[in-house]
Amino acid sequence: MGTERGPAKGPPPRLAALSRQRPLVAQVALLAAGAMLAWFLLLRQQAPGEIPEEAVRAARAAGCDPLERPVVADPGREHLRAGEPFAYDDPPAATGPHDPSPLPAEPRVHDEPVDETRAVHNLEHAYVLIWYREGGLAAEAVDALEALAREERMVIMAPYPDLPEGRALALVAWNVRWMCPGGVTPDQATAIAGGFIDAFRGTTVAPEAPRGALGPLFQR
Repeated sequence: MGTERGPAKGPPPRLAALSRQRPLVAQVALLAAGAMLAWFLLLRQQAPGEIPEEAVRAARAAGCDPLERPVVADPGREHLRAGEPFAYDDPPAATGPHDPSPLPAEPRVHDEPVDETRAVHNLEHAYVLIWYREGGLAAEAVDALEALAREERMVIMAPYPDLPEGRALALVAWNVRWMCPGGVTPDQATAIAGGFIDAFRGTTVAPEAPRGALGPLFQR
């Protein structure tokens, strides 16, 4: 006579419970990963960094002024009427009232002075401005800076006839400014400007910095 077998036994209750939980855990992990990716792509903002030591050494050797940060204690950012002129008290301006329309992202290098009220609006969006005095900065230094500006996003370079006396180069971010005399060499100029750009361009030093890794794509 054959031995009768009882009903087949399933997995122990603890293993069965774990098996049921796995899909839920996977879903939660997928949602968390999606949320992190969305934050990185759409919401994350970059804090300003430190100026590289190479740029600091170059600025010291060139006799540049100390970095001004902040330039003013209470930066204004109200909009003027479109096309309304405005005289800034402490040029080149690092904050202040500005035109409702910023300068376009292209061209990055201008041969003629640009509307400063529009350029200040660019600063509000975390651009960096490179101003220089024509005739005050060596042509080789101007050429080197132009080459740098053309390679960098969210950077605009233009002549600025009214730079303060003794200053031929000014790097400006929102409420941050660094000015240098005319004797700065091409290598010094690009080291200083490159370090300034790396530290402040696209960062929360500005009140309307781009958000997320995709943000700079819309502020080129």
